[in-house]
Amino acid sequence: MKQLVECVPNFSEGRDIKVIETIAGSIRRVPGVKLLSVEPDKDYNRCVVTFVGEPGAVKEAAFQATKAAAEAIDMRLHKGEHPRMGATDVVPFIPVSGVTMEDCVRLANEFGKRAGEELHIPIYLYEEAARVPERRNLAAVRKGEYEGLAEKLKNPAWKPDYGQAVFNEKSGATVTGARVFLIAYNVNLDTNKKDIAHEIALRIRESGRTVKDKNGNSTKVTGSLKAVKAMGVLLERCNIAQVSINLTNYNITPPHRAFEEVKKEAQKLGCTVTGSEVVGLIPEEALLLAGRFFAGSQPVSLSEEQLIHKAIECLGLSQLEAFDPKKKIIEYMI
Repeated sequence: MKQLVECVPNFSEGRDIKVIETIAGSIRRVPGVKLLSVEPDKDYNRCVVTFVGEPGAVKEAAFQATKAAAEAIDMRLHKGEHPRMGATDVVPFIPVSGVTMEDCVRLANEFGKRAGEELHIPIYLYEEAARVPERRNLAAVRKGEYEGLAEKLKNPAWKPDYGQAVFNEKSGATVTGARVFLIAYNVNLDTNKKDIAHEIALRIRESGRTVKDKNGNSTKVTGSLKAVKAMGVLLERCNIAQVSINLTNYNITPPHRAFEEVKKEAQKLGCTVTGSEVVGLIPEEALLLAGRFFAGSQPVSLSEEQLIHKAIECLGLSQLEAFDPKKKIIEYMI
């Protein structure tokens, strides 16, 4: 079995096409790597890039892309809807075939060590590569974002795993690690009120919210969906609010389950769901699961291609931009 690792780095630039192409070009030039997708978002001011290859080549491409971003992006000027800590915000390594999670943890450490030493960027390890439980969750590591990073680095509890605890004004900090396949999935609402989207996010995400009783005591109220992270955002180019979701394990909560839950909560708040979108790539099985769900008693009579088109239709995946299975399903791209 061929050894294949996927890497899905997120960069804090979604508007300047020249910068985005510079980063993409640095990946294309690495032998043994296939660039699968480059997806910038102007409102998030963020670009999600996906590439695959043999472990050593993927690690090299990740470093070259991080180096290109460090040279081209100035975080002092960055504004956007999505939380972020640095020019290269997060670099996850994901096992695809012939490699283990432990192999990807090693890649994250080797990448982090080199980026910290050569690029002088504070590097944090998360998910399966985290050295302490407090750093497993990306949201916890990224708390305070770029604006709070200078103070964060003064706290011994937040000493970087690699690199010096010195604030890099231009590049910020980077989070790297190893994880299972994550689906970045946004559900669109028929309102431009971001607070409604965020209220839905609080109700569905696994971490839920913290509430206080009349005596000021805090209680954690978990959300309705496991393996789900979510927040509300405003998509200015379309003047709509979105529930921005990360499905960290689609076998636990698949896209159609999240879609239906957002629909239910949106109705309670007086709005409706109009469609959704996948940012980056999605496994074929996730869409087949959705197709079977929406087909009801029909799935035995539908081909896999028909099930996928059923999922695309019922999830409204082409509302904002045409969903092309050949360009969005990872198995079709490798």
